[in-house]
Amino acid sequence: MERRYGPDVGYARFQRIRLQGKLQSESPGVFRYNGGDHFFRKGVNRMSSLPVSVLNLVPVREGQGPREAIQSAVELAQAVEKLGYARYWIAEHHNTPTLASTATVVLIQHVLERTSAIRVGSGGVMLPNHSPLIVAEQFGTLAVLYPGRVDLGLGRAPGTDMKTADAIRRNRHEAVYTFPDEVQDLLRYFGPPEVQSDVKAYPAVGTGVPLYILGSTTDSAEIAAYLGLPYAFASHFAPEQTEAAIRIYRNRFRPSQYLEKPYMIVCLNVVAAETDEEARYELSTAIRFFLNTVRGRSQLLQPPVKEEEIGMTPLERAALEARMSMMLIGGRETVKKRLAGFLERYEADEIMAVTYIFDPGKQIRSYELFKEAAEAVLR
Repeated sequence: MERRYGPDVGYARFQRIRLQGKLQSESPGVFRYNGGDHFFRKGVNRMSSLPVSVLNLVPVREGQGPREAIQSAVELAQAVEKLGYARYWIAEHHNTPTLASTATVVLIQHVLERTSAIRVGSGGVMLPNHSPLIVAEQFGTLAVLYPGRVDLGLGRAPGTDMKTADAIRRNRHEAVYTFPDEVQDLLRYFGPPEVQSDVKAYPAVGTGVPLYILGSTTDSAEIAAYLGLPYAFASHFAPEQTEAAIRIYRNRFRPSQYLEKPYMIVCLNVVAAETDEEARYELSTAIRFFLNTVRGRSQLLQPPVKEEEIGMTPLERAALEARMSMMLIGGRETVKKRLAGFLERYEADEIMAVTYIFDPGKQIRSYELFKEAAEAVLR
């Protein structure tokens, strides 16, 4: 089968292929759909407001099981809703005992049912793992049950190892290359009756569930810009790609029926505490979690320890320092200064925070301090 789009295909070729009519978007009605009110239409004026949001991988803490991890995730959602956070996203991961976020859509519904106003969504659904029709039916159902509160973030990665990915969806290799097509299928499924094909994703029709393109490379920035959709970049684990991804997205963005201006969400690791010293101590939990990934281990989220107690090879330390280059760590004032510096350098319309802290109460406090820091930056 012809390879229509993949990680090694640049924007110019993607555009050329698209204009040659090899992608499934010839129907102008797909792009003329005037989405729901919750679809972003204008960029945020960062001088007056900076939305902050949460990404949760639902880590399982030492001494707990998946049930307790999910309960902690619900309690965190309830807490950040009260703090005024814009949205709460749950990531999709598979075949790991350290994360309880495998059945993402089930967890999203669980959180929606136990909150009242905050937007809840996927950060994201790894589309190569799923049939777009089924995704549309699931999220369309959520949109009917919880109108105006559902987001659908979409990624191209499998969110797991290759063997597990093959077990999830046998033809996933093809799905990676047809990602832009499948995104447009989803746009149609959520569109009004007049743009539908013979196959419809009831009850998704007309719900206008907003789509976000997720990514950690510049390839995803190309796709988001071309389709005219909001873009969420994973600076929390690919900080070295942040500048290039933001530049490509903003420079190549094409206004669409869904979005008039680029809308850039940047996800950052955040560890805030009462003092800089306490934040550094709590950071050790995140450091150990990161080292587990580097070392290929499946260790549950660990309590904090003194940094000198964490043994690292020179290569591991170098990798950690690269990962930490965009982390916001410290007391409220320190986090405020670092956030201000980040916003001065990068054009972000929204900051999404991911926080690995062992104590759930201190994790909630970190999000509270970060929200205060974000508000103070714009005063």
